[in-house]
Amino acid sequence: MVKNRFFLGFLLATLIILLNASVVQGEISVGVVGGDWIEYAVTTKGNPPEQFNITWAKMQVLKVEGPVIKTNITTRAANGTLSSLTMTLNLEKGEIGAWFIIPANLKVGDSFLDSNCQQVTIQGEQKLTWAGDSRVLTNATTPQRIKQWDKLTGVFVECIDVFDDYSINATAIKTSMWRNQEATGSPLINPEWVIIILAISASALGIGILGWIARKTKF
Repeated sequence: MVKNRFFLGFLLATLIILLNASVVQGEISVGVVGGDWIEYAVTTKGNPPEQFNITWAKMQVLKVEGPVIKTNITTRAANGTLSSLTMTLNLEKGEIGAWFIIPANLKVGDSFLDSNCQQVTIQGEQKLTWAGDSRVLTNATTPQRIKQWDKLTGVFVECIDVFDDYSINATAIKTSMWRNQEATGSPLINPEWVIIILAISASALGIGILGWIARKTKF
């Protein structure tokens, strides 16, 4: 009887840990992996600073560790000069630049944290053909910024950023991410769902074991 109680306590503690893990992981969902990249055609209006007077950009994901995404940004200036910089994003802390990558699979009404410690709410969702594939896009609009993201990955596909003396418009034209998903025949696996499935499976197993113990105890 003591052994049964010990086992029940251990089982319940394990289930609680799994369920708590699913909640924690569910807070931030990252939809990109190392090696992903996306290219943009860029146009500017007005009088942009020299470093922002560009015609093309490429964002490549170098490494992903939890909510932290290390990227390399390459740009081509209007005079043809190429520049490159490494940028580290942190989805949990809102360190996402000009909303370059946000948490994946956000729905209308969901929100994400930006670098100003403000919660930005997803305002719309629609299905459009983008960079050679039919994608579900989400969007948000403020007086200074209009942004659209690929819902599955959280990567921005179009933006219009408005400043005092100039504006920048970037549109995705090519990416490796859509092709990667087509090659596997399924979208990227969301770690949140894996943990939830494991928690549900563990719960079902626990219920079955509890029922078996209850039946054995009667005898």
